[in-house]
Amino acid sequence: QVQLVQSGGGSVQAGGSLRLSCAAFGYTYDNYCMGWFRQAPGKEREGVAAVNSDGSTSYADSVKGRFTISKDNAKNTLYLQMDSLKPEDTAMYYCAADTKWLLLPLRPKEYNYWGQGTQVTVSS
Repeated sequence: QVQLVQSGGGSVQAGGSLRLSCAAFGYTYDNYCMGWFRQAPGKEREGVAAVNSDGSTSYADSVKGRFTISKDNAKNTLYLQMDSLKPEDTAMYYCAADTKWLLLPLRPKEYNYWGQGTQVTVSS
């Protein structure tokens, strides 16, 4: 059974930085995709960043150049480094995983496993 456990997040002023972590348990596959998503109140869940098992990464246009996704394979942990945060980045952030390489890794419906979510609040 795959389990994703998130940590990190919190509140920060605009321009600040935060790092999210997502530890994966029961998840060892040669082909996979892991990603970060966010959902603000009243809005649909949107893809933020994702990494496929071949190392290819994808980013939403709104976070390119500010957010960096990475994975520590030894720790089976996914990270999202968020720099130059803006108030519009405020949302609940979720990590997700699937046991196959994804052609469209920023589509939430492609993923079968989800973390519990963590709140990120950016004040102006």
